[in-house]
Amino acid sequence: MSQYTPLPVTRTRRALALLGAVTLAAACTATEDPPGSAPATTAPATTSTSVPRTDPPSPSASTQVTIPTSAFVELPAELRKSPRRTTPVAEALPKLCGNEFGTGGRQVTASAAMTVTYQKAGEPSSNVPQGMIHQTIFTFDGDGAPGYLSRLRTAVQACPSYDQSGNRVTVKSKALPGVGDEALLLTRTWPETSMNGERTGDTASSQIAVARVDSAVTVFDDQGWEGTSGNPAILDRVVRDGVRAIDAWQR
Repeated sequence: MSQYTPLPVTRTRRALALLGAVTLAAACTATEDPPGSAPATTAPATTSTSVPRTDPPSPSASTQVTIPTSAFVELPAELRKSPRRTTPVAEALPKLCGNEFGTGGRQVTASAAMTVTYQKAGEPSSNVPQGMIHQTIFTFDGDGAPGYLSRLRTAVQACPSYDQSGNRVTVKSKALPGVGDEALLLTRTWPETSMNGERTGDTASSQIAVARVDSAVTVFDDQGWEGTSGNPAILDRVVRDGVRAIDAWQR
């Protein structure tokens, strides 16, 4: 004869209810995504901080934009010392008193930069380059592009001069008519030094051009080779060709 003693009815019901709850919980945690669906992701934790205006631009997650290589200027063969190359935006942007050119803010949807190295037309290939031009392109949401130019003008006006490598660099700016929707030209001037680092008594200079083309802004930073003067004529050509390239990309 079996020695099994049936459980009271009340205890049996409680046991079944507990078993059902455990089974349901296990089913919830083991559910797989249906075929073809994207895996679930957990948003990273964020900390609320105050971001200074001079921080580098942070692309917006709301709009995805890709800036193609064709949007960047390419030098004609007679001026091209070496092919254009990709450059980190933080390295391509010029700096004066601070990070004046990195004030894109949250309306930036994309940013990219390339560098071209130029020579004087007709010079032998064995000669050193005359200089290089860093070009950065930003794209913006809404009124971000004209806002960037407005902030930049204010920042430049607040920086008439700054120190660089022991030399005093003066900055002058003016409008650049006939280029894009609006454009700004900055000229930096400093005491010229020889290859030995001694002052020659003359001055050296280079230029920065900033142009807006609809919702995009491009920054050109001309740097003479090893601290020498840049070439204003070549920069002017590069800026105008660069604006046309961006305009063609946006059409």
